[in-house]
Amino acid sequence: MSTALTIVQAMNEVMKAVGGIAKKDRNQAQGFNFRGIDSVVNAVSPQLQKYGVVVVPSVQDYSYDTVEIGRNRTAMGHVKVKVQYTFVGPNGDVINTTVVGEAMDSGDKATAKAMSVAFRTALLQSLCLPTDELDPDASSYERSNIEDIIPPSAVLIQIAQAKTIESLDSVASMLAKSKAKYSAEQMEQFREKYAEKKQELKPVLEESNEVPVVEKKVPVVEEKRDEFQSKSAGVTV
Repeated sequence: MSTALTIVQAMNEVMKAVGGIAKKDRNQAQGFNFRGIDSVVNAVSPQLQKYGVVVVPSVQDYSYDTVEIGRNRTAMGHVKVKVQYTFVGPNGDVINTTVVGEAMDSGDKATAKAMSVAFRTALLQSLCLPTDELDPDASSYERSNIEDIIPPSAVLIQIAQAKTIESLDSVASMLAKSKAKYSAEQMEQFREKYAEKKQELKPVLEESNEVPVVEKKVPVVEEKRDEFQSKSAGVTV
């Protein structure tokens, strides 16, 4: 008869040995503490080894998208994963847990980050590892919206593609409202391009405002009246 622990018993021993995991990692940008993947794995891994528990991941679902973040519209890879983790005990019996993970990155690390988030969540929830605070992610982002700043390159394109003075002035109006969001060098470039485009559109405007000259013809009645007056001038009554 085997004396090895069942997977339930082994995970119970791991839970008791690990105890709570403090939030020692710090999100400097947003000013809060969290439990990062390294802190969790460093606390749990030695106890998993001690009680003979192996964890095997299996990706059930995966999606990748690109989103624009913040006022500068930085392109970020956005990854979502659904992962099943199988905890295998010393006797070969198992416990399965399925979690999701989500992450963003401007380089090639979005998938790795999402997998780390998923594994951290699986360990924290499967082992019920306590903490005395909420557990937000290390990084969070704000999606761009229509009120965010228009990239300088897009502003220049709008100026160049303006077909009328009105459309050009609408770009100028937008810049006047959001000039604090651009650097002095960018605003100077916008002014130069605006002046060039306005000069280009000015001949078109002047041509459209020209008043056609119509030759005035003297009515025939005027000619007849003059002829009558000249003939009757020598008549005496």
